Amino acid sequence: METLIAVLIILAPLFLGLLKFLRNLCWDPIRLKKAMEAQGVKGPPYKCFHGSTKEATNMLRESMNSPMELSHDIFPKIQPHIYEWNKTYGKIFLSWHGPKARLFVNDMELVKEILSNKDGAYAKPKSREYVRKLLGEGLATTEGKKWVRLRKLANRAFHAESLKNMIPSMEVSVKKMLERWSELKEVEAYEEFRVMTSDAISRTAFGSSYSEGKNVFDKMRQLIYIISRNAHNVKLPIIERLYRTQDDIESDNVEEEIRKSIIELIGRTEEKVEKGELDDYGFDFLSSLVKGTREVDENTRISIDEVIDECKTFYFAGHDTTLALLTWTVLLLAMEPDWQDKARKEVIKVFGYNNLASDDNGFQKLKLMNMIINESLRLYPPAVLLTRAVQREVKLGKLTLTPNMELLISPLAVHHDPEIWGEDVHLFRPERFAEGVAKATNNNASAYIPFGMGPRNCVGSSFATMEAKIALSMILQRYAFTLSPKYAHCPFQLLTTSPRHGLQIVLHKL
Repeated sequence: METLIAVLIILAPLFLGLLKFLRNLCWDPIRLKKAMEAQGVKGPPYKCFHGSTKEATNMLRESMNSPMELSHDIFPKIQPHIYEWNKTYGKIFLSWHGPKARLFVNDMELVKEILSNKDGAYAKPKSREYVRKLLGEGLATTEGKKWVRLRKLANRAFHAESLKNMIPSMEVSVKKMLERWSELKEVEAYEEFRVMTSDAISRTAFGSSYSEGKNVFDKMRQLIYIISRNAHNVKLPIIERLYRTQDDIESDNVEEEIRKSIIELIGRTEEKVEKGELDDYGFDFLSSLVKGTREVDENTRISIDEVIDECKTFYFAGHDTTLALLTWTVLLLAMEPDWQDKARKEVIKVFGYNNLASDDNGFQKLKLMNMIINESLRLYPPAVLLTRAVQREVKLGKLTLTPNMELLISPLAVHHDPEIWGEDVHLFRPERFAEGVAKATNNNASAYIPFGMGPRNCVGSSFATMEAKIALSMILQRYAFTLSPKYAHCPFQLLTTSPRHGLQIVLHKL
């Protein structure tokens, strides 16, 4: 009898753990699915362990098998699962990442309510392991008081006056790229822009150059590919603790190398401060972060780990967003020679044929350029998914949502909705924005969200558009360009919207 009791004592926790595991895996999802169906919300079937990820993965794999026709109707190409489920179940539907409920919301009014987050019910969800390695616990992933503190630092770094001071450094980066182009007839523009935007973020935010930050960029790109190929993989906590995949091990090593490289950059900045080569506040984002580690007030002081995480965030966000914007805008102008010619005439009227004025007054006069960039961001938004997590039971429109549900918004779905934008929704028509974004969206800001909206909109959006204007202006002053016959149109999601086979353009010197 004593032996039996001892065995039961040992097995009881295991049995209870198994019951909890089965409840999380089977009972809770089925119960939630029925509760949402009772409210009129349907979606793909829930399958034990995988949820609906297998269905999504199969559609994505099939979509990526070959390039598409040269069209801007890219929603079914980049997000075929969301496109099909949106058609089948409506603008609000429930899907599953393993046992995790994901409510897709592409209704404009509800999108506005979620992103505005006036009641604090919709927070950023906890990042998956690989994303945490890429961005750390920085501005893009944190909540609460820490987020407020980091946001203030970021706002200072990308304030209008700070942006104005960055223009000469951005010009240097573009000039270096154009020097490489001087002897070429055809370039792989996506790769060229990748190097140029890397150099620009290094110079403007970190006081270095691409060559100094190259290891960070290369390693971060390695992590981005790991994230991309694991986006729909389901890991349950027990299995995750017991089994490490090759990607897990590789990502650990890459994260450590990124950390070491950034610590070296921090060390060089601290050395300059000590030698008096920088003033008390520094002249770039990294210097202001290092200054933050020396604050006397504990409420405003930041740690070295926070500096590292913020550096990772801005290395990624300041680079990838601009890279996507430039790439797709050049594609659109290569396909539309009339708009390219209009943009060139405007640039030459404002700046002449050679140099740009090193201030932002000229760029404010580029009305056609603004329209082109806005339409590019509509057709090819850099971020194709915005995520939030429900913090407590809450009413969203007529729906009652339970805590821990994830809410997903697809800017692609909203930007390519003919009910919002009209039957020409997939056509490049910059004139939509002739009277600004408000007029183009009938004063409905939630219909245009390339950089999100609300308190957590992208803090670097002005940086990205300013750099894009500088690069496009300097290119248009020197070249006309057309698409190369080698170009294969295959946009896909590599965290940001990217061309799977690059962007080859033919240059015609003016």
